[in-house]
Formats: sequence, C-alpha cells, structure tokens
Amino acid sequence: MSALRLEEVWFGYDDTPVLKGVALDVAGGEAVALLGRNGVGKTTLTKLVVALLQPRSGLVRVGGRITEGKAPEDVARLAAYVFQHPDQQLFARTVWSEVAFGPRQQELSPDETRVIVSEALERVGLEAYAEVHPYDLPAAQRKLVTIAAAMAQRPRVLVLDEPTQGLDRAGVGRVADILRSLTQDDVAVLAVTHDLAFVAEALGRAIVLADGRVAYDGPSRELVLDAVRARELGLEVPPAAALGAALGLPGRPVKVREVVDALRGER
Repeated sequence: MSALRLEEVWFGYDDTPVLKGVALDVAGGEAVALLGRNGVGKTTLTKLVVALLQPRSGLVRVGGRITEGKAPEDVARLAAYVFQHPDQQLFARTVWSEVAFGPRQQELSPDETRVIVSEALERVGLEAYAEVHPYDLPAAQRKLVTIAAAMAQRPRVLVLDEPTQGLDRAGVGRVADILRSLTQDDVAVLAVTHDLAFVAEALGRAIVLADGRVAYDGPSRELVLDAVRARELGLEVPPAAALGAALGLPGRPVKVREVVDALRGER
C-alpha cells in the first residue's frame, strides 16, 4: 500500500523551476534513499512531503491524504521530519520532553505517552539520558534525540535529511538498525544522503534526481556498484566498493567489512 506518492509535482522558487513533473511512489515498509547533486531539489521534495512547501502543480499524497492546502501540523501524524542539523529542531528542556512532544500533541494518555517515549529512547539507545538537557549531549546524540522524537509521532512516513552526518561508525550502524526496525513496522523511510555506503547498507531503493526529474529509480546496491552510472549522476562511489570492483572480489562488496571478508575468503 502506498505511504507516499508524488503525482507530476512541479515546484520552483520565483521563476526558477526545481522539480519538473516528479512522480514517485513509496510503499509502507520501504527504505528509500533520495540522491543527487547539491541543488537538484532533494530537500525541496522532502519539504513538500511534510507540507512545509506546497507544489505549484501536481499532488502530494501522504498516507493516502492529499497535502494541498494543509499546514505541517496537519500532516504531522502522517509524516515526521528529521532535520540535517539537530539544533534546528531541539527546543525542550529534557530529552524526555523533546520526545514526548509529538504524543502529547496527539492528546494521548500519560500512560500511552510514557510507553511510546520509553520505546523510542530505547530504540536509539538514549534511555539513560531521559532527564538530560538535549544541548548537554554531544552532536551525535542530539541527532539521535531528533530521530527518537520523530519516531514517537508514529508516522506513516519518516523523512530524514543527512541522517548519518556527524556520526561515527557505531552511530551509523545504530541508525541503520533503527531504520530497519521501522520498515518492519511498515513505516516508509525517505532519507536524503550523500553517504552511499550507508545507502547500500540500510536503504534498499534509491531515487536520484537530476535536472528536476527522476533520473534513476531502482535497487540502491546496483547503483552503488555501477561506478560509471553513479558518477554520471554526480554521486561519489564508496572507496570500499571501488576497491572491491577493481580487485574483482566475489560478492560485489560495497562496505569495508565486506571487502575484508572477501579478501579473507580468497586466501
């Protein structure tokens, strides 16, 4: 079932078109990377999804509902947004209050809110920091707070802008695990990212924008392994994938761990 659908969406700033008839469909349980060069309209598209912007023509449907004429708060129960920089999003005095904001706006009971917030904090590994002020946490953990807050809204669609930026390898692995668990809950994930290694690991489908249109829509791993096509689309192939291809390693590895395993297997 479609969780997110764009139907011939056009959008521009002043007289400059950014999106030119973009059409896409994301089902519940899909994890999709939104890729492309800087300035092609990735962030613009995500803002259309959560009604921060409205298309000039065409329709955006989230959870089957048209966003036309809606404000962000009207679609907040359907689509949640995690900003690239967490400091643009955090406002509460404790991590718990930050994550509880969404459930409270949905007028859930205190007991329901407690369960949802506890689960969200556990999934991101921050249950021990519930009473800490978000700005007393390092940037990587502040990012996880914003992800937990978005999860606590129980959205049909979760939109993330550069979810791995500023995270170490362990943090990236945790975000990948979080997104996999969300797709198992039938949440559609749409992530804007330049991290193709993360894309290959955590996002099964890739959509690439170029010149305001969808230039690629298919399996993310195939795109990462096609160095020529990826570079034509302005994407930087992960070094591990390039090394694996150059050495002709079996299994077509794209991550460092996979390259190491392939090399060990050849001994």
